[in-house]
Amino acid sequence: MPLLFAALVAQATTTTTVAENVQSKNPILPSTPEIVWGAISFAIVFVVMAKLAYPAINKAMKTRTENIRGNIDEADRVRTEAETILEEYQRQLADARNEANRIIEEARQAAESVRGDLVRRAEEEVAELRRRNTEDLVAALERIVGQLQSQVRTLAIDLAERVVGSNLDRDQNLRLVDQFVAELNARPADSGGPARAGS
Repeated sequence: MPLLFAALVAQATTTTTVAENVQSKNPILPSTPEIVWGAISFAIVFVVMAKLAYPAINKAMKTRTENIRGNIDEADRVRTEAETILEEYQRQLADARNEANRIIEEARQAAESVRGDLVRRAEEEVAELRRRNTEDLVAALERIVGQLQSQVRTLAIDLAERVVGSNLDRDQNLRLVDQFVAELNARPADSGGPARAGS
């Protein structure tokens, strides 16, 4: 193969030299040996790249593709976990709101119960105070009535003693009664008892 390659190069060089002499030079196109050497160099570089660089590039591309795929899978997994965490957080938030509403409702019911108990106790205390006041008033009234009865009894006895102690003249008795009533009216209310006529 190297002999064939060398023969091709020698023939191309000879052909190029002859062609250059025959044709006039074109300023745009490179010379034929440059084209041949460029093609040979390209072929050598292509073969080297195909044998050495392409597998390494292909392997790097596959590795990069796998890394990207792994990153995408990881991102999907993280996104799924984030959505799960968000759903859990929203559920816990809803549970916390429900618990807060339940606690508020229980506190309201407890406050209502306490208020009801306080009102009931106040009503019971008012009823008890009324009963005691009524009993105190009845006892005071009974005491006053007893005192009045005692005073009336004492007065009646005093009056009878005056009437009996004097002569039994009717006019005299009436005067004594009038005098006794006048003494009762003139006497202060807190004095111990009626003054006797003879005293």
